[in-house]
Parts: sequence; structure tokens; C-alpha cells
Amino acid sequence: MISIIIPILNEAENIENLLFHLIDNASLQNIREIIVVDGGSTDGSQDIVRNLDLKVKLINSEKGRAKQMNTGAKIASGEILYFLHADSFPPTHYDKYIIEEVKQNNQAGCFRLTFNNNHWWLRLASWLTQFKWRACRGGDQSQFITKALFENIGGFDENYVIYEDNILINELYKRNEFVVINKKITTSDRLYKRHGIWKLQYHFWAIYVKKWFGASAEELCAYYKKHIA
Repeated sequence: MISIIIPILNEAENIENLLFHLIDNASLQNIREIIVVDGGSTDGSQDIVRNLDLKVKLINSEKGRAKQMNTGAKIASGEILYFLHADSFPPTHYDKYIIEEVKQNNQAGCFRLTFNNNHWWLRLASWLTQFKWRACRGGDQSQFITKALFENIGGFDENYVIYEDNILINELYKRNEFVVINKKITTSDRLYKRHGIWKLQYHFWAIYVKKWFGASAEELCAYYKKHIA
């Protein structure tokens, strides 16, 4: 059984569509629960979730995706945790693909990525996500992981306000516990629209390289807030 955990902060634009998408594209007997973890939204996101006629758990947490996802994981009762960004829409039968991997003893992994934008660079970046290269990973691809492995690792590192997905993925790669499912999750291009494709890509690369050379969680957060947030 899968527990889906979605951290949100001011996601009124996406959360209703995502929740219906998750229900419409899965076999519900495989879904233990959907947990939406709000970090202090002020745009009505919580009201949207409450008013939907869906069995969704809405809980509150301190702001910060790592803290929110850890909070959701603590109350999750499924054997598999599936962490999902609010603007990323997994493929039809996503539950089946995840369970099949776990049955093959693949305890963690993600989907390939595609953007809702046909720009050649984003298509190239999406194409590269089919490979297992560490540099091709990111939180927008979503993350499934058995609860046992997640707890063994210690969950998401809450010292990281950004890059928390990648820190967990690093731990999984160290343990050789990662698989890329050859199906595509569709994510929003909203940050690229806001900043411009090349400018944003440069800053993402800069964050990756800074971490590679040993930048602290605080340094990465400061860079993100200055150039992207």
C-alpha cells in the first residue's frame, strides 16, 4: 500500500487538479492514503483541500519541504511512501509501476520527467532523465521509497531548506538503492517562465556545483533566496 505525501505552500492553483489526477489515475486499492502537508499557506489552499469531497488527510507543519515531508511520513501507514510536488502529475497507473518495482526489491526510485513546455532545452533535459546518472535527478521527478528504508536513512535532512530531495537521493545512490521507472511524470515550467529558461538553468547548475564543492545548507539556501525565490 502506498502513502502519498504532498508538501504545499500556496498551491491553490494546482492542488485540486493534482488530487483528482491522483485518484483518477490509480487503482485506489493500492493507495492507503493521500496526505497533504501545509506549511502555512495564505492563498486558500487549505480551504480547497477541506472542501473537496475526497478522503484526503490535511495536516499542518512548520514551513520547509523537508520538515513537511517528514511530518507526513510520521503519520503515514503505507509500506511505501510516495513524495510528490504539488505541480508534478504522475503517469496513469503510477501506483502499479511503483509497486512492481518494490516487488522486484527496488526499494526507491523515481519516474522520468517531462515539462508542460515544448522548448528544445526542456525536452532535452527531460530526455536525459531516463538515465540513472546522478546529475539527472531532482525532486520534480517525485520519489518513492519503502518506509523501512526511509526510516533507516533518517528521513529528509531538515537542515536543508532547499536541495532536500537531492540529499536523500545522494544517500540512496550511496546504497545503490535507486531505479528510474521508464514512464513520465509531467511537471510545471512555472519557475522557468518566471525567471527565463537559461537564467534559471544557470542557477540550478550553480547550486549543484556549489554542493559538489562542499557548500553548506545555509550557503545553498542563501543563494536560492537571492537568485530564485
